[in-house]
Amino acid sequence: MSFSDPLGDMLTRIRNGQKARKAAIISPASKLRTSVLEVLKQEGYIRGYSQEKVSEGIEQLKIELKYYENQPVIRSLDRVSKPGRRVYAKIKDLKSINNGLGVVVLSTPKGVLSDGKARELNVGGEVLCNVF
Repeated sequence: MSFSDPLGDMLTRIRNGQKARKAAIISPASKLRTSVLEVLKQEGYIRGYSQEKVSEGIEQLKIELKYYENQPVIRSLDRVSKPGRRVYAKIKDLKSINNGLGVVVLSTPKGVLSDGKARELNVGGEVLCNVF
C-alpha cells in the first residue's frame, strides 16, 4: 500500500494512539520516519521505538508513547511541510513554538534535526513538523 504522505500518516497514528491511551502503536518503517522518531525520543516526547521485521523486505516501527500524570506528553503534533506544499526555512526565520517549549523538526543537509540542534549547527531546511 502506498501513501502520498508517509510521515503525515505516522504523525496521525501517534495522535490517534494517544487519544486512545495506547501504550504503543505500529507504523511502517522508513529512514525518514526513523529519523523523526529519533528526534522525538531525544527531546523526550516518546519513550522509544524499535524496528521489527514483519516479512522479507517489510519492516515496521513499534513506537512507545509517553504519558505524564495520565496525560499525553505530546499536546500538539502538526505536519507543516506537505507533499503539495513544501515549506523551507532559514535558521534565522524559524519561529519558536509556545515560547520555546515546543520543538520544530527540520530536514537539513546535516540530517533530521530539532530546531535547537539546527541553530547550533547554523543550518536551515525543510520544516517537517511542530511538536508541543
